[in-house]
Amino acid sequence: MEHGDAVVIIVLCPGFGDWVFIVTRLFLLMGVVVRELDVGALARGRLGEAVTELGVAEAFLGQGLVRNAAGKAFQAWKAFISYIALSNVGLLREKYRGNKRVGSVLVPMHEWVAAVAPTSRLMELSIELEKVIPGITELTAIALELHEYQYNGPDPEGIRSKVPNDEVATALIRKLIERARELISKVAAES
Repeated sequence: MEHGDAVVIIVLCPGFGDWVFIVTRLFLLMGVVVRELDVGALARGRLGEAVTELGVAEAFLGQGLVRNAAGKAFQAWKAFISYIALSNVGLLREKYRGNKRVGSVLVPMHEWVAAVAPTSRLMELSIELEKVIPGITELTAIALELHEYQYNGPDPEGIRSKVPNDEVATALIRKLIERARELISKVAAES
């Protein structure tokens, strides 16, 4: 066998009067290190990133660069979600099991999801974090709409984007920036 080969082990065990097959996949991890992340340091970094990106979003908005501002507001929100997830990483342990391979290192999946906050999992991550910050899911929905708007631009017909014009986008960006700043101030005061 070579490094990374999968081994399938079939174990017979009695259960409910019948034999039950339990199939377990094991990976030979020779040379692969399982490493826990420094979630505290990552959380502090992500909070700083959120604050910085909010400032850039406001600057872009002030110069009339609405699509750029939408992208930065989205990045700020994504960094804030990551901060909240890293600060409450224990909430994610049950949902995101296993490990994520990053190069030659394995990282616990729940830590990786918290640190990266993948766009494709942002909504489900927000739902998990509702236990910590009620209303976070609605703000994530706004952030995702802004992300879509950044790539597709305004769409009066509502086909490519649900944001019909730059005025609506500007209002959504301002709302997201305002609420993100409120939440950042709140969590900073609590820590």
